[in-house]
Amino acid sequence: MDRRTFFKAGITTAGAVSTGMATQIYASEKSGHSKTEILPGELDDYYGFWSGGHSGEVRILGIPSMRELIRIPVFNADAGTGWGYTDYSKKMMDGMISGDTHHVHLSYTDGTYDGRYAYVNDKSSGRLARIRIATMAVDKIISIPNSQGTHGIFPQRHKTGYVFCNAEFRTPLALEDMDSPEKYGALHSAVDGETMEVKWQVLVNGNMDLCATDYEDKYSFATQYNSEGGAFLEEMIALDQDFLLAFNIAEIEKAVKDKKIMTIGDSKVPVVDARAENSPYVLRIPIPKSPHGVNVDPTGRYAICAGKLSPTCSVVDIKLIEKAFAGKIKPRDCVVAEPEIGLGPLHTCFDGRGNAYTSLFIDSNITKWNISKAIQAFQGKKVNPIIDRQDVHYQVGHTNASMSETKDADGQWLIALCKLSKDRFLNVGPLHPENDQLIDISGEKLKLVHDGPTYIEPHDCVMVPRDMINPMKFTDRKGEEYEMYDRWAKEDKVGKLTRKAKVVRKSETHVRVYMPCKAPKYKLKEFEVMEGDEVQVILTNTNKIEDLGHGLVVSHHDVCFTVNPKDTKSYTFTARKPGIYWFYCPQFCHALHLEMRGRMIVRART
Repeated sequence: MDRRTFFKAGITTAGAVSTGMATQIYASEKSGHSKTEILPGELDDYYGFWSGGHSGEVRILGIPSMRELIRIPVFNADAGTGWGYTDYSKKMMDGMISGDTHHVHLSYTDGTYDGRYAYVNDKSSGRLARIRIATMAVDKIISIPNSQGTHGIFPQRHKTGYVFCNAEFRTPLALEDMDSPEKYGALHSAVDGETMEVKWQVLVNGNMDLCATDYEDKYSFATQYNSEGGAFLEEMIALDQDFLLAFNIAEIEKAVKDKKIMTIGDSKVPVVDARAENSPYVLRIPIPKSPHGVNVDPTGRYAICAGKLSPTCSVVDIKLIEKAFAGKIKPRDCVVAEPEIGLGPLHTCFDGRGNAYTSLFIDSNITKWNISKAIQAFQGKKVNPIIDRQDVHYQVGHTNASMSETKDADGQWLIALCKLSKDRFLNVGPLHPENDQLIDISGEKLKLVHDGPTYIEPHDCVMVPRDMINPMKFTDRKGEEYEMYDRWAKEDKVGKLTRKAKVVRKSETHVRVYMPCKAPKYKLKEFEVMEGDEVQVILTNTNKIEDLGHGLVVSHHDVCFTVNPKDTKSYTFTARKPGIYWFYCPQFCHALHLEMRGRMIVRART
């Protein structure tokens, strides 16, 4: 029995003499989201995975409390954990410690989340990262070749197959084309979600924005703007229409197999050229100007596109795409509805009851509308698809609903990620907080239930019932990082990292320091190095109690990192001028925490 269960049992027993206090405290665990206040001792019903925008991180929130539970550093350096500074994380980041995370999506099995991985993009440097949900930590980061502005991403939904990534920025394919924007191109990349290898790319004209996949493993999608092929704003908005791109996965894979491919620059990744207007690889479905979001409804039948410069949403019938590829109908015939929603539509989510919810950036509004009624109206019937509107504050970007992007959309919660808060919170200076607003969508009318500030810039999110997410309490020490530590220990005849403290001089200027620790002391009280030595500390936390973290700070050496129970981390730094430098534990771990320290002695090099 864990502590939570133990204390619950104790409170319940005491309830007989305390007027039923336990029943009141834990009522929300039985009554679902009708009670939005999560009292002390209660757990939220949902995990929320929030991208962190140009903070480079992913944040985990509890829903409906909107409590921030943890920040997962991804493309950013984090002094609290040491991410971006420890040896393995530094290797993964390859010298780039800033990033711009926009879209976070979870891995799927049979059309719903499987709790294995979360994938997130870095728009700034064309990277894709994978978070292992069991440890809530990044286990892979890759750079996508030939691509700038990796923006929209989306996994396949039948299994952990491809993760598709859109390059938003058109770039020259060769140096001699730099001054000829009409020759630029953008790439739609397929990354193997298990191995994190780029398997193939598709070259198209125009800029690609958001990404989506169907539920049958036939198509991936990208909204495409700048059909004009311009380089700057004035050149990008001349035409009245752009496109939804539907990529034919089977045809693309056949082309790769038959070697009907090209390569770009130094990359060996096969590239399929789909720039021809009637390409068998890509269907270009005309939709209003500058489309942004594309979202597939829980039935898998419809893809909803929102055009920033049109007050409408375009409903694309995915079942008609095959006919359009075959030339039996025109690509535009795939559009079966185009309801007028409001000004500045960006993104759409779903409740699993046939309704869609679209964010309106200019109107600062979430609009609820019915897909079936929108199709009827497009056919000429006198029906109004608009059901309700909810004002939000202000200028909402992304919106998402609980389980919206799965076949199990449950229609409970919706989040509006607003870009501006202005006067809604205490003034904290020129950098205002942004505003996340939680909306109850379980009834016919939308009901705003939470309004709270957030740090720049949460861009998108998904919300998942807590029973689908099962992180470990201790790491299982699996993966390349732990293979590296075991290889070093074997090489240096250390044995188990949990047992032996040892200082190993690897060369004239390189020292390895193996240091197990357990509250309230390090197994190594002191160690000596020479001025200018490259010092590599391998710290193992041998505590077997969850949440009892340790870490290491080395005074005046820019060393600070955290090691969780039963975990190991390594950190490499250069020893500075001769002297005594205290090292200590930064995690308050014991009554004698302040005494958990040791000395690094740096001798002059003669």
